[in-house]
Amino acid sequence: MHIKEIIAFLNDVAPPQFQEDYDNAGLITGHTDMDISGVLICLDATESVIEEAISLGCNLVIAHHPILFRGIKKLNGKNYVERSIIKAIKNDIAIFAIHTNLDNVFVSGVNSKIADKLQLTKTEILQPRPEVLHKGQAIGAGILGTLSSPQPSLQFLHHLKDKMELSMIKHTRLCKETIQTVAVCGGAGGFLLETAKKRGADILITSDYKYHEFFDADNAIIIADIGHFESEKYTIELLHGIIVNKFSTFVAHCTKIITNPVHYL
Repeated sequence: MHIKEIIAFLNDVAPPQFQEDYDNAGLITGHTDMDISGVLICLDATESVIEEAISLGCNLVIAHHPILFRGIKKLNGKNYVERSIIKAIKNDIAIFAIHTNLDNVFVSGVNSKIADKLQLTKTEILQPRPEVLHKGQAIGAGILGTLSSPQPSLQFLHHLKDKMELSMIKHTRLCKETIQTVAVCGGAGGFLLETAKKRGADILITSDYKYHEFFDADNAIIIADIGHFESEKYTIELLHGIIVNKFSTFVAHCTKIITNPVHYL
């Protein structure tokens, strides 16, 4: 089976035209006519992940984050990005990234996976793109959903910590006695705060909040920052499920490398 066949399938799941303008999703190394020997799925195609792919006999790494994000003028191994790219090319390993296009779709999207983990119902795109549909559903940023019944705010934070397997949550004052309407956005979703407020969310769950940005909750909503890696780690599970349910001609592995660069003491 050729790489172009799995790319065509993944492009149907999350069309590349749905990625943000700044993004670099798609085939980063390798070529589409390569035969697939095995697939390794990860969030970040770091050097250690490429080494893992080599050890497993996989020549295709499917990552959520593009390892090559900004333009480079030299390729001499001076940083982790260049070393990862060089190692992949030397070992005939293709790297394919499926990033903000997977964030923005509703069906089998990053945020729908989070909503499933949190057992949200009546889910819909939080900030839909006007007049854009995919598989009969709106596409756009974030997900808005509801709990089957209101939960006391502190109880919900424990639920969030348990279901997302978190070591910590940074959050604003619990200005809501109970939580029922929940907004989620994997990765950096602070730009959705005002939309979440307008749509009646009791809490916005996302990551990468800066100190002064927490003030923007303004006692109208709870902000819960769960960490970037932590918010998207189930994307690996999501992609693995999508791929193995479609293809049986190669082995697909989930990485065992924790690529989170943030450590907690």
